[in-house]
Amino acid sequence: MYGDCQVLSSMGGNGVSSESLFSSPPPPMQNPNFHFMASINPFHNFPPNLVPKEEMVMMRGKEEIESGSGSEHMEGMSGNEQESEQQQPKKKRYHRHTARQIQEMEAMFKECPHPDDKQRLKLSQELGLKPRQVKFWFQNRRTQMKAQHDRQDNVILRAENENLKNENYRLQAALRSILCPNCGGPAMLGEMGYDEQQLRIENARLKEEFERVCCLASRYSGRSIQSMGMEPPMLAPSLDLDMSIYPRHFQDSMGNCEEMIPMPLMPDNSHFPGCDLIMEEEKQPALELAMSSMDELVKMCQISEPLWIRNNENGKEMLNFEEHARMFQWSMSLRENPNELRWEATRDTAVVIMNSITLVDAFLDANKWTELFPSIISRAKTLQIVTSGVSGHASGSLHLMYAELQALSPLVPTRETHFLRYCQQNAEEGTWAIVDFPLESFNENFQASLPRYKRRPSGCIIQDMPNGYSRVTWVEHGEVEDKPVHPLFDPLVNSGMAFGAHRWLAVLRRQCERLASLMARNISDLGVIPSPEARKNLMNLTQRMIRTFCVNISTSWGQSWTALSDSADDTVRITTRKVTEPGQPHGLILSAVSTTWLPHSHNHVFDLLRDEHRRAQLDVLSNGNSLHEVAHIANGSHPGNCISLLRINVASNSSQNVELMLQESCTDESGSLVVYATVNVDAIQLAMSTEDPSCIPLLPLGFVIIPVGPASTATDPNGVVSQIPADSGAENPSDSGGGCLLTVGLQVLASTVPTAKLNLSSVTAINNLLCNTVHQINTALIGGGGGGCLNNGGIVGSSAEPVAVEAAPPDLTD
Repeated sequence: MYGDCQVLSSMGGNGVSSESLFSSPPPPMQNPNFHFMASINPFHNFPPNLVPKEEMVMMRGKEEIESGSGSEHMEGMSGNEQESEQQQPKKKRYHRHTARQIQEMEAMFKECPHPDDKQRLKLSQELGLKPRQVKFWFQNRRTQMKAQHDRQDNVILRAENENLKNENYRLQAALRSILCPNCGGPAMLGEMGYDEQQLRIENARLKEEFERVCCLASRYSGRSIQSMGMEPPMLAPSLDLDMSIYPRHFQDSMGNCEEMIPMPLMPDNSHFPGCDLIMEEEKQPALELAMSSMDELVKMCQISEPLWIRNNENGKEMLNFEEHARMFQWSMSLRENPNELRWEATRDTAVVIMNSITLVDAFLDANKWTELFPSIISRAKTLQIVTSGVSGHASGSLHLMYAELQALSPLVPTRETHFLRYCQQNAEEGTWAIVDFPLESFNENFQASLPRYKRRPSGCIIQDMPNGYSRVTWVEHGEVEDKPVHPLFDPLVNSGMAFGAHRWLAVLRRQCERLASLMARNISDLGVIPSPEARKNLMNLTQRMIRTFCVNISTSWGQSWTALSDSADDTVRITTRKVTEPGQPHGLILSAVSTTWLPHSHNHVFDLLRDEHRRAQLDVLSNGNSLHEVAHIANGSHPGNCISLLRINVASNSSQNVELMLQESCTDESGSLVVYATVNVDAIQLAMSTEDPSCIPLLPLGFVIIPVGPASTATDPNGVVSQIPADSGAENPSDSGGGCLLTVGLQVLASTVPTAKLNLSSVTAINNLLCNTVHQINTALIGGGGGGCLNNGGIVGSSAEPVAVEAAPPDLTD
């Protein structure tokens, strides 16, 4: 009892303060509320008549303990003696520890806060105190130290909690106000309310139910019912790619912020061919087939002989189809009559300036994939996301896709294919693998488009390199209907150069360099371009120009072309289309394309066509006027990969009216492009501003140069002898001096009325325009001379000398 009273008295319960008991005062309080006792006098200073009865008992007990009386003395007294003692109060006497006693006990407390009985007895004998007094002093000291530490920890924790609250509030405010640097919109959604969460869940459920019903209806009605929109988008998301040279970790997430870039407008009556979606019960077999296809792709990328046999003459790899059939077993649905389908298989490896995460993101997005290969893919679409991977991660995702592949000529039919694309990551090896396999492999009712093309397990393996580049191994494997192709392109298609892995990787390497230039911000000399953003907008405009040109000179989107004669040697094809959407001139557009073989190297022809100083000699677009480059943008390691803004020097130029030409040239091992279009000053100023340049009308013209081997003679059924290119035999055809295929694509606005009809003079005019252009190119390459129309490769002209026709003939309609 008295020990408890002693402890309470040292904590402030009685009139003895802690400062008088211990020589080392406690640290000052942080909270001023803790000093509320400072103004209150000790209880023993109160008048005796004001001291409560309980306090009198505690004070008397303390006095008895200090004077040597204890519980033993009280127990030895009788009840009468206790009453008489209570009736005769003694004089209260308090014992205070001396400074020496406090100093010795403090020293002992620092060494041993919990002394045992022997240590307390020894210390009490040295200080002249009782062992109980020493015991209580140590108890009180420990209690006081614990209270001090608790108060200090409490103050520190409160301060840390306040700092964390302030930091949390600051971060939340920053997240609410963050903006995307590209599009200017909010880059992150705020907190989603309960109602919005329920709406999103309901929308996802309805979408899944809708796709299921469409799939059932397509299966039982016998016709395709699309669950997605039929019309192509006016604007498609661009490759908003991170071109950092530092490699990312494989677990990095994809970015969500999309930047919109104008894409070429397609015919309004075009649509994506539909197919049955993957049912729920078909997803597991599809995943199993995806893993089997992935295993086949990895082996085809890693194994050399005997699966791949190298030709000693030209150094090319050829697939051993017998060994392939032995190693990989496929379902009977793919084993069709070999006389109907022709096998194609190619493999190549390249290093590109892009990390694996960005490449995977582009391959899994149909719009980005199309933009990454504008000269190969005319259109593509993701029809269904069968599986989206684990936690939204790209690895393990399976997409049902459609694509139309093109060669840049109407003489080569496009290849349409529905396929499943599966993505998988190998974290141990640091690689990503993407494989495409045919939809027919488990859907026997699927009807392929004509000409039939089956994309056997094809794809690429991407491995990150320490410098931020990626090593890509590409395998292109498919079966295509064995139909005759024009003799000019037959060697190119049969050798795999038209749709093979070599072309895919060559375009990928060049496009990665272009995107690296697009994302660059440390350009020192911009010329007349006012800012890096204006430079980026101008590059986006030329990207749309390239895509528009490539689509409009092929048979993509169901475009039909008309030959000008019945001769098999004729390569001129014309077509018309009605345009009412923004992005191209409104009205009736007449397009003409012709291909001829030239006995000159691919690089020689490309250097001639991109030279603005000799442009006046080559085509009638400039009407013989000279050109002056006012802006230049390099977008690749090759000097020929660039964008030029040219001023046409004509007498009518003034400060208010200047004729300009926008040109982009690009080259790689698979071929070259030179595309240009006339624009006015207002259009260029709009393109360099922050406004949307998709409304700028572009009607591009250009040239496609494809390296091929030397020419050989061939005789058609009518007995006409012509020259056709043969396989060069070189591993890199662009290095051979055998020759090249030159495709000229021209477009003119025949009428501003979309419903107008062409007359015969329009056909004659566009044919003369092509003939004159090719004749001028051939004359410049051989160094002059030559009259009449060139008929070596299929240009059909009039009997008279070809005349120059303006780019937009004023009278082409009835």
